[in-house]
Order: sequence, then structure tokens, then C-alpha cells
Amino acid sequence: MNKRSIIIFLIIGIILVIAYIKNNLKDTEEFELSYENIINNSENSVTKENTEDNSIKIHITGEINNPGLIELISGDRILDAINKAGGTTSMADTSKVNLAYVLSDGEKIYIPSINDEEDIPYIENSSNNSKVNINTATSEQLQSLNGVGESIAESIIKYREENGKFASIEDIKNVSGIGDSKFEKIKEDICVK
Repeated sequence: MNKRSIIIFLIIGIILVIAYIKNNLKDTEEFELSYENIINNSENSVTKENTEDNSIKIHITGEINNPGLIELISGDRILDAINKAGGTTSMADTSKVNLAYVLSDGEKIYIPSINDEEDIPYIENSSNNSKVNINTATSEQLQSLNGVGESIAESIIKYREENGKFASIEDIKNVSGIGDSKFEKIKEDICVK
């Protein structure tokens, strides 16, 4: 073989190698895109399914940019609701609100103003019964219970801020200062939601 034939075979070989590599890269890219689409579609359907099953609605008012009814996911906190409602106005006083409070369906949240002269409860439940929800009650509401003074009310609030919502009314006995006898006095007047 002469030099010219060798060069032609080398060029043809290089072209074939390049074509082979390009073809394999294209197949790999198509596979990766196809795989990504499958993963994204399944994640989206799972997320959508979970969102529908775990969605809650709350009403947010007060010093908020877009007050009204908003939809959240179960486990979201007051801070999530504020963000979803467009944030607070410049007059908002969030120091009076527990931003880490975990929300429940049907609750109404009030974001207070720096001009509010009295402490207005920032959480209101949709329930019309007269029982005190120990998961959302203010200190004043807790003090309306038989035998619960300011220090025990503050202990209840501190306990739920550190440990999360009470799962049952019996869990209030985990709070320092509330034993069986005090629980018996208040159990008919409290609830958890």
C-alpha cells in the first residue's frame, strides 16, 4: 500500500470513529432525557398527589400584603403562610406572633400591627365550641381554665413551642405543674385541633 491509500484509510477510520461516538452520545443523551422525564413526571405526580391529600386552607388577615384565604400543605408554619400571602406590610409586628407555629386546616391568622394597643390573639380556630384549644390558646385563654394561672399558662405555651402540638388532651399532663388532679378539673373544657 502506498502512503496515499494509508491516509485515505486513516481518514475513513477517523470519520467512522467520530460517527460512532456521535451516535452513542446521541443515544446516551436521549436516554438521559427520557430518564429525566420519567423521574420528573413521577415526582410531579407524587408531589401533586401528596399536595392534594395534605392541603389545608387558612384565612390570613391583618398587616399582610395579600390577606384572604390561602392554600398550604399540612405541616406548614405561620411563616409559610405569610410568605404565600405576599409578606407583611411595614406596619406588621411579628414579634407578637410565633412564626414557627404549625398550622391546621380552618385556622384564621391575624398579623398584628405595631399600633395595636391590646394583645389580639393571632390564631383563631373555625370551631364555634367553647372549649379551649390547648394547641393555639393564648395565655389569657388558658388562664380562663379552672386552676390555671399565668405561670402554668406560660408553661403550656413554652411546652408546645418546644415540643410541637399536643396530640391529645392527656398530653397536657406532660407540662410541669399539671398533674392528674388539675387535669381532671380542666379536661372537659379543653380540646386539641
